[in-house]
Amino acid sequence: MSDMSEAPRTSDGGFASVRPDHNFDLLSDVSLRISVEVGSTSMRLADLLSLGEGSVIELDRQANDALDIFANGTLIAKGEIVNMDGRYGVRISEVVSAGRRFAGLERRS
Repeated sequence: MSDMSEAPRTSDGGFASVRPDHNFDLLSDVSLRISVEVGSTSMRLADLLSLGEGSVIELDRQANDALDIFANGTLIAKGEIVNMDGRYGVRISEVVSAGRRFAGLERRS
């Protein structure tokens, strides 16, 4: 469909709406990068350069805090680490509402 003249029309001449489930079908093959953030910190370059094997970096989270789950850099959920056949996994404990999705980005900047 190159312009609106090719869009489907209703019997009264208006444009027919596309059903939402069709929109999701169009996007179902799109790949997203999922990442999980355990925590973060800020440090001076001199401190970073002095790190060596065995150094510990203290993060801004408590050990029992939920982890942030991101899709293409956007906060979408909170979760916890699980062990799946010797590999790490994340169990989703909370799906973040659309209004709260960008609140986590302030902490990351």
